[in-house]
Amino acid sequence: MATSQPLDDKPVMVFIHGWGGSARYWQSTAEALSDQFNCLLYDLRGFGRSRLPSESVGLLYEMEDYAEDLAILLEMLALKRVYINAHSLGASVATMFLNRYPDQVERAILTCSGIFEYEEKSFAAFHKFGGYVVKYRPRWFLRIPFAGALFMARFLHRPLPDTISRAFLEDFIIADYDAALGTMLTSVSKYAAEVMPSEFAQLTVPTLLVAGEYDQIIPSVLGQRAAALSEKVEYWEIPDTAHFPMLEAPDVYLQGVRQFLNGDSR
Repeated sequence: MATSQPLDDKPVMVFIHGWGGSARYWQSTAEALSDQFNCLLYDLRGFGRSRLPSESVGLLYEMEDYAEDLAILLEMLALKRVYINAHSLGASVATMFLNRYPDQVERAILTCSGIFEYEEKSFAAFHKFGGYVVKYRPRWFLRIPFAGALFMARFLHRPLPDTISRAFLEDFIIADYDAALGTMLTSVSKYAAEVMPSEFAQLTVPTLLVAGEYDQIIPSVLGQRAAALSEKVEYWEIPDTAHFPMLEAPDVYLQGVRQFLNGDSR
């Protein structure tokens, strides 16, 4: 499902969220940029408000499939050229989209993205643990005081207001099981480790890759590796932040993003 501001002569910026979340964590960033852009926020298939069809057998959860979902959405909305601001798993989707539809994107921002090396044992352990996490998501978690803050602790270097952390937990709990498990298995996989370096190397759209200094989910060194593969990618690391720099240091994030969007060198 998508939300946007009334269309006028401003360009459109599309926001893409990460795994287990929804577009609502982009809301404050979109509102801050609304003086310059019409902002389109949508939930990836199976997350947030984008429910899967009742007959979802045979649906695929590859990053390429989600990139095609975006292409269909833009076609339906008759949006010929946009800016993209994507985060985490959404940044992988965006990278796929940029290489398949470069003429449709003016500039792109990839927040907390990178490339990693495949290690069979560690990947298998991650998938096993992740499978348990996706399977056991009882709603009574939401009744535990400060459950949101506990849930978000590993993702942050600076704490967020409890209402925001609770919203993250709510989104994670309501995410469709097949979509949550499917995207976890495809985004952290041997295939992803092999294909993403070439995807970054092929980028022709001017791109800003933003990393958080203390990100434990996608360490900044992985972002540096990705950015080094293309002269079209500019790397920027925000100090004292982790996996959500746009929320942990919003003023710093917005200032750097505006510089990039305006074509100013950082």
